[in-house]
Amino acid sequence: MAASSLSTFSSLSLRNNSSSRFSTFQSQQPNHTFFIPKPTHPPFYLLLNPTTKLYPINATPAETTFFDNTDPEEISTYDPPERPDDFLEPPSFDDGPMESEEDIAKAYEELYGAAYSGETFLGNDIYAMDSKVKKTTAFGKTKKEKSKDGFDERVVQVRRVTKVVKGGKQLHFRAVVVVGDKKGNVGVGVGKAKEVIAAVQKSAVNARRNLITVPMTKYLTFPHRADGDFGAARVMLRPAAPGTGVIAGGAVRIVLEMAGVENALGKQLGSNNALNNARATVVAVQKMRQFSEVAQERGIPMEELWK
Repeated sequence: MAASSLSTFSSLSLRNNSSSRFSTFQSQQPNHTFFIPKPTHPPFYLLLNPTTKLYPINATPAETTFFDNTDPEEISTYDPPERPDDFLEPPSFDDGPMESEEDIAKAYEELYGAAYSGETFLGNDIYAMDSKVKKTTAFGKTKKEKSKDGFDERVVQVRRVTKVVKGGKQLHFRAVVVVGDKKGNVGVGVGKAKEVIAAVQKSAVNARRNLITVPMTKYLTFPHRADGDFGAARVMLRPAAPGTGVIAGGAVRIVLEMAGVENALGKQLGSNNALNNARATVVAVQKMRQFSEVAQERGIPMEELWK
């Protein structure tokens, strides 16, 4: 078998074909054609001598750069520039003045917010970082404490609502809650849940997302009168003299008390719905403006507003 294969290869004839990728070798015997691909790797002598210069087909020796003068074993040293004559050495970190504990606390509070110690040096809200602590009840359920953010909560109304579905009726509770800090910030929220406690928590979160600022004078009353409408409810608000107190009823009284108003008159003129009256009170309060704001917009002194 080996002798026959050697005789076959010895009788091959080379056919030159520059356009073809393969060289065709045909033996003298018919129906025997061998295709041997041309080598695409570098020649063997290049592997033995890598410094041999090779140029692309369309490139000239001037387009290729070789670093023949560099010595790869040479150790290069860094030579820094000379310092100018007026160069001043920066002070060391330890040479500076010692920071006080108050400065350190201010820097810490600027980076990470108000500290948990309940003290602030930048005027931030110390209750902003208080998280809601989970507590386990006797039945194994977890309940959340009220967030200590400076806002008080008052439940205006809790109603049982029923939804009729294909399989029967679904019972839920709807709660209307008013939150306020009694310093001019108040909000009205509503929420639904299958339990009363969950509905109150949802409505309290919704109220905190809809906070408004109530403009008040130094006598803790309104700067002027205003009316507000929401749905079929209509609310009338009037300022009052010091010592009058809050003369209002229903949801209007709760909203004004949570906002910190101590002298005011309020009247419900439309529907008796608690949620719509509370929101109508918010609409009426948003229409109020301080005298200083009006004078600044008009570009006149505040004394000329009553001329």
